[in-house]
Amino acid sequence: MLQLGEKQTLVVVKRVEFGVYLAENREKDAKRVLLPAKQVPEFVKTGDSLEVFLYKDSKDRMIATTRQPALTLGNFGVLKVSETNRIGAFLDWGLEKELFLPYKEQTCQVKRGDEVLVRLYVDKSERLCASMRGIYHLLSQNPPYRVEDVVKGRVYEFSKNFGAFVAVDDKYSALIPHHEDHSKLKIGQIIEARVTEVKEDGKLTLTLRQKAYLQIEEDAKLVLKVIEEFAGVLPFNDKAPAEVIMRDVGLSKNAFKRAVGHLYKERIIEITDKSIRLVK
Repeated sequence: MLQLGEKQTLVVVKRVEFGVYLAENREKDAKRVLLPAKQVPEFVKTGDSLEVFLYKDSKDRMIATTRQPALTLGNFGVLKVSETNRIGAFLDWGLEKELFLPYKEQTCQVKRGDEVLVRLYVDKSERLCASMRGIYHLLSQNPPYRVEDVVKGRVYEFSKNFGAFVAVDDKYSALIPHHEDHSKLKIGQIIEARVTEVKEDGKLTLTLRQKAYLQIEEDAKLVLKVIEEFAGVLPFNDKAPAEVIMRDVGLSKNAFKRAVGHLYKERIIEITDKSIRLVK
């Protein structure tokens, strides 16, 4: 059976002026597919076997190519956006006909020149398309990294309940937890982060923050800036709900408490039952 979107080894069953026809075997009723003349290797003859990739041409006909596409069915990779229109985008994947990324399969609006992490699938019309969705289950859970390693990864999805999903090295499954500030991150952004946990299932937990004793100075500056924006009186203290602290300061509750404690020891602030004030 001819498999759209996959590499297959097929047999040359007929040579014509515009190429050769390939099939699984030489039986008369075997389904055939054309390999255009410009793709046919020199000295190929009837009965020879060729490894090809099957996709559809601009007229929606199945066709073979000896070129190596960047993706095969069910796999994922990083492709460059070459063009966009109102219904989607077109990606360069190494073949003459570019790969279509429908608008509904985009997790953010892409533009020409962007590099996006996508998977290959067959749509309802039996055409090969790209999707920025469904990457999570395809990523590897066998990373070579350990706790405290610094890694690079691509942000590919956000979740209010879990956080920011990252593909480390565009390959390994990782998460920046929801209690960290994600407001400055974007889909497709390449980040540098520190591994804080390697889970039993192989997934990585990351942080954009430095170790606590290094991060505290930056956090204290941030808290001080926010207090100043509130005219010197922050209308809550370090016992406030975590979601309030994240919303107004952009820090987790633990990081906020450490920063406030640091400022208090330096006698820069005073803490009341309902507020934090700058010391005059």
